[in-house]
Amino acid sequence: MSSKRRVDGSADSGAPRVPVGPERGAETGTRARVARLILEHGPITASTLGERLGLTPAAIRRHLDNLMDEGMVEARDARPHGRRGRGRPARVFAITEAGRDAFVHGYDDLASSALRFLAEKAGPEAVTEFARLQVADLERRYRPLLESVPPQQRVRLLAEALSSDGYAATAGEAPAPGGGEQLCQHHCPVAHVAAEFPELCEAEVEAFARLLGTPVRRLATIAHGDGVCTTHVTPRDIAREDPPETP
Repeated sequence: MSSKRRVDGSADSGAPRVPVGPERGAETGTRARVARLILEHGPITASTLGERLGLTPAAIRRHLDNLMDEGMVEARDARPHGRRGRGRPARVFAITEAGRDAFVHGYDDLASSALRFLAEKAGPEAVTEFARLQVADLERRYRPLLESVPPQQRVRLLAEALSSDGYAATAGEAPAPGGGEQLCQHHCPVAHVAAEFPELCEAEVEAFARLLGTPVRRLATIAHGDGVCTTHVTPRDIAREDPPETP
């Protein structure tokens, strides 16, 4: 059985970890912070990483080289916005699937087995009911928070609430025509389980629509191999203009 890598680069082989000295501990701690920042805000440039973490260009390059050697991070060419000038395209760094795995996917096998058993014994409807029950707690906690602010602030506040629960979420204007906002979750604690049971993602989207009071549409998911879970939020004025569906 192959060993997994922790975020700090050590092998998770089941053997006791060898204590590290202060210098080595600081080094691995900083590297973990670099990986976490890439997870939450990537793809991101080396210069932005250095600015946010207060590291010199040489130090950030050293950490990025180590993370790439360990397969935790990969370098890509940045997608140009507008007209691109001369010279080489900017390089950005993104978390890999192995890097994402290092950020706590505990009990995935057990959860998948339990849901598989539930589906076999009680049918797929039971899995849907379970997924909605799980999301109901999140919805119950978030609702008072979102109802306390104007509707135009709710997507941003939802992103902050999701981030506090470990989803590393961000919010911003949607790049697609038609306007609206975009909610991105850069980390999904149940991505491996959701790959087999998309009911978990579907229940989450239903909850977002209720919390925001407007239709939402899931454009991409980590569970299906995308780098980020992306949800488009329809502008409330457009949602109100849409005629109701006839039965």
